[in-house]
Amino acid sequence: MVNATERPVGIDDIAIHFPRLYMDMRDFADLRGADYGKLSKGLGLEAMAIPDVHEDTATMGAMAVMQLIDRNGLDPNTIGRMYLGTESALDGAKPTATYIIDMLTQRYGERFGSDCFQTCDVVDMTFACIGAVDALHTTLDWVARSDEIDERVGIVVFSDNAKYALESSGEYTQGAGGGALLIRRNPRLLEVPDCIGVSTTPVHDFFKPRREVTIRSVISNVIQLAQEAGQTMKKGLVERMIRHLPKSTVRKLGIFSHGEEKVSVHRDEPIFDGQYSNRCYQTAVRQAFHDFSKKAQRRERIDPVNDDPFTEQWSRIIMHLPYAYQAKRMFPDVFRHDRQDTPMWQGIEEQLGAPPESPDSDDPEALLQWESDMDGYRRAISKTREYIAFHASRIEKGQRASSLIGNQYTGSIFLALMSTFESDLEENANLDGAMLGMCGYGSGAKAKVFEGRVSPRWREVVAGWHLFERLAGRIAIDQTTYENLHKGVQEGSVVEPNAEFALVEIGDEGVDEGARRYRWIGA
Repeated sequence: MVNATERPVGIDDIAIHFPRLYMDMRDFADLRGADYGKLSKGLGLEAMAIPDVHEDTATMGAMAVMQLIDRNGLDPNTIGRMYLGTESALDGAKPTATYIIDMLTQRYGERFGSDCFQTCDVVDMTFACIGAVDALHTTLDWVARSDEIDERVGIVVFSDNAKYALESSGEYTQGAGGGALLIRRNPRLLEVPDCIGVSTTPVHDFFKPRREVTIRSVISNVIQLAQEAGQTMKKGLVERMIRHLPKSTVRKLGIFSHGEEKVSVHRDEPIFDGQYSNRCYQTAVRQAFHDFSKKAQRRERIDPVNDDPFTEQWSRIIMHLPYAYQAKRMFPDVFRHDRQDTPMWQGIEEQLGAPPESPDSDDPEALLQWESDMDGYRRAISKTREYIAFHASRIEKGQRASSLIGNQYTGSIFLALMSTFESDLEENANLDGAMLGMCGYGSGAKAKVFEGRVSPRWREVVAGWHLFERLAGRIAIDQTTYENLHKGVQEGSVVEPNAEFALVEIGDEGVDEGARRYRWIGA
C-alpha cells in the first residue's frame, strides 16, 4: 500500500517456524487404510507438521518473530505494532498475541529493557484462514501513514494448529506452524499497492462453534464407561446422581460448579462440509477477483499498452492452500473468467464446448445439477494443455512447501509465498519488478485479491530463509505417538525443547486456572 506521498510500503522479510515433528503421509495412509496415491498424487500431500507437547499457537508465533528480530537486527523498542492472525486462539478473552509478547520480553528484556515491548500495540484478528491477510492490510495502512520523524515498523504474526477429529474426512489435511512478516516502507521483498478486491458472504462452510455439554450427558457417559468395564449400575442411578450433585463436592469442583445444567465448551476440531467449502472458496475468490479488476481499472493500474488479462500480467499467483493442490483444482474458474474474450479461450471452447448454462429458475435440483456440471467443466479445464502450462509457470512453486507441512490456516498463503520465492531463487529466476497476484480465503466466508511488486533486492532476503533445508531436518513420528499427541495423552515432549520457547505450566485452580506459563529453554 502507498500513502498520499506515494512511498511504497510492503513486506520487507518473512520468517516461518514449524514443529520439529511430522508424520509421513505413507504412515498416515497405512494407519487409516487410505489410498496413499490419492493423498500424494491427487492432493499433493507428503507430510503433516505435528506440534509437540510443549508447543502451541503462542510458542510457534514467538519463535517466528524471534527469527525476524534476530535476522534483521531489530530493536524491540522500535516495533510499534504486532497483530496476530489466528483461528487457534488460546483464550476467549486474553489475546494470544500477549503470550507472544511475554515470551519475547523474556528473551530480549535483559538486552533492550524489561519494557522493550510495552509500547507495542498487539491484538488478535480472527476470520478463519484469512485473519493474517486482514492483519497485513491494516498494518500496511498504519505503516503507510508514517514519515521520516515517525518511521513505523510493524510485524504481522500468523500461527495455527490445523487440527481435525481423528478418522474425520479432514484429518489428512492437518498441519501447524507460525510465521511473521516485517512491514516497512521501501520494502526489500514485496511492495503491496493499495488495491484490494473483496468478497464477503455469510455461510457455514467451516466453523468452530461453542458446543453445549449437559450434566446428564456427562453422568451418562461415565456410567456407560463403568458398565463397559464390567460394573453393574442400578436402575435410575443417573436421575439420582443429578438430583444429588448440586449439594455434592464433586459438582463444586467441576465445570458445573455454579449449578448449571449445561455449559458451553470449545474444541479445536471444526465443523465443516468439504465439498461445500470448496464451492464457497471458488465463488468467493472469483467475486473478489472481479472486484479487484474493477478497482484496479478505476485506479488506472492497467497500462494502456498492456490489455492482457491480470492472470497473464501476474508472473506468479499465490493462493491460500488448505491442501497443496487446492489452487490447482480451484483456480480454473478464475482462469476461465479472465480469458472469456481472448483467442486462447476460443481454442479451449473448441476442445470442451461452452460452459454449462445456469438454470433460469431457483429450483434446488436444477441448481445442484448445474453446480455438478460446472465442477465437471472446471476439471476439464484443469486438464487442458493451456491450463497445465499456466499452472506450472505461475502456481506450482507455491505448493511445494505445503506438501511437506500441511494446512497452516492463516499462514498458508504466506507459506506459499515463501515456497515460491525460495524455489525461484534456487532456479535462478528473474523476478525483479514482477507482479504477483495474491488470493486469500477464509471460511465464513471472505476472499481478498491483491497484488505485490517484487523488489530488485528480493534475493538478499530470500537467501536467509533456508526453508526447504530446515524442512529436511525434521523428525518423523510413529502412528502411536501421533494419536497420543492428538488426544493430549502424550506424557512429556517427544523431543525435549532446546533453544526454543516452551509451554511449561497451565494453572489449574482459583484465579490462576487456565493461566499459561512459558519459558525460554536454552541450548
